[in-house]
Amino acid sequence: MKLIIQIPCLNEEETLPITLKDIPREIPGVDEVEILVIDDGSTDRTSEVAKKLGVDHIIRFTERKGLAVAFMTGLDAALKLGADIIVNTDADNQYYGGDIPNLIKPILEGKADIVVGDRNVESIPYFSFIKKKLQKLGSWVVRQLSGTKIPDATSGFRAYNRESALRINIVSQFTYTLETIIQAGKKNISITHIPVRTNEKLRESRLYTSTWNYIKKSASTILRVYAMYEPLKVFSIIGGILFLAGLAISVRFLYYYFTGNGAGHIQSLILASILLIIGFQIGLIGLVSDLIFANRKLIEDLLYRVRGLELLLNKKPEIHYHNKKREKTNR
Repeated sequence: MKLIIQIPCLNEEETLPITLKDIPREIPGVDEVEILVIDDGSTDRTSEVAKKLGVDHIIRFTERKGLAVAFMTGLDAALKLGADIIVNTDADNQYYGGDIPNLIKPILEGKADIVVGDRNVESIPYFSFIKKKLQKLGSWVVRQLSGTKIPDATSGFRAYNRESALRINIVSQFTYTLETIIQAGKKNISITHIPVRTNEKLRESRLYTSTWNYIKKSASTILRVYAMYEPLKVFSIIGGILFLAGLAISVRFLYYYFTGNGAGHIQSLILASILLIIGFQIGLIGLVSDLIFANRKLIEDLLYRVRGLELLLNKKPEIHYHNKKREKTNR
């Protein structure tokens, strides 16, 4: 049983040593524990520090690509490096590394495919009141849309078994946390959560510049991902609202028309016609999107099989990485 702990990094030369110090190298039920650092185009000495501290594998981007891309790159590389379980944690030492054995326990026991660490956001002292309420609201929305019961949807401290890692496909460029939970719910991947501890705050978040920016990007990600998996429902609701609004205005116009006052309400007739046409068209878009989604499911299944075959052929990642046992560049 091989566990790889992946750590996406961006300019973390100061916090990475503290994070690595917390990570256990021996865990009951696991034969090998390796660490993979994904350097997302850092301009400091993150990669050099990781190498010096004995990190097993290092992937370095020449320019910043974003957290979601770094996460998926790490997931893919970990699979190709033979991981049976993959744990993702942050480089800012937010999550307590000593909880990793508990995090992977449901996977080792065969009770879940994905395990999310629940930080109990309400108890985190350095989270503002507004942030706590927004986190709670966002997690509730994700639970409703995904059909899961994850209380802390934005937690980046989570574990994946090989099967779930093969099935996850991130399309967002903002963050992976929300999308993976929605995908797990829609793909019937078993997902659960356990309470985890957090450490003291070392720095401000680099994922977003303001609360409003975070809300906007998170809402966009949730809507986009949900629309991908439930396109007919989303477009039917939008189209249905517009169509019913147009129908209501039409009924109002007919009332005035048959009572002899229709001449003064031509604008209502025009607006009703526009709403009815747009609503009907959006409904048709929903039908077309549903057909596209059927093709997407086939493509995702094909991708899952291709990735599985690739692992069977034991191909190495076609990316630069450092291995403390050997240094090699694969092309």
